Amino acid sequence: MKTYMAKPADVERKWHIIDATNLTLGRLATAVTDLLDGKLKVTYTPHVDTGDFVVVINTDKMVLTGNKLKNKKYYWHTGFPGGIKEIDYKTLMQKDSPKALKIAVKGMLAKNSLGRKQINRLFAYKDENHKQQAQKPEVYVVKGATR
Repeated sequence: MKTYMAKPADVERKWHIIDATNLTLGRLATAVTDLLDGKLKVTYTPHVDTGDFVVVINTDKMVLTGNKLKNKKYYWHTGFPGGIKEIDYKTLMQKDSPKALKIAVKGMLAKNSLGRKQINRLFAYKDENHKQQAQKPEVYVVKGATR
């Protein structure tokens, strides 16, 4: 028996839409990462990008459990000496909740060119309005992620 190896030309990509209302940030990010990686497909191959497109709506209604809203911080560096910046998740969620989701998903993807390609297939929006109606995305229900 031979092991199946997917080829980039054979990959069929679907569009999925996820409503983030009352979903925990980390569990939602895990589900999105699995879709972007293609790990839920039978044709999954680690070195080939077999993932799908994901549209996440209502990111303003995501939740963080415990005291993460005030205690958890996001750090980044500007590239200049002394340029370390930080923001707490309460401010980040009020200001730019799609960015909070993208940060969480990016941290779960591979740290190579494959992961950089996959993060570009994630589209996150604060409310229900999105630009991907023409692609007719299928509704994807995240299991076990409700609060």
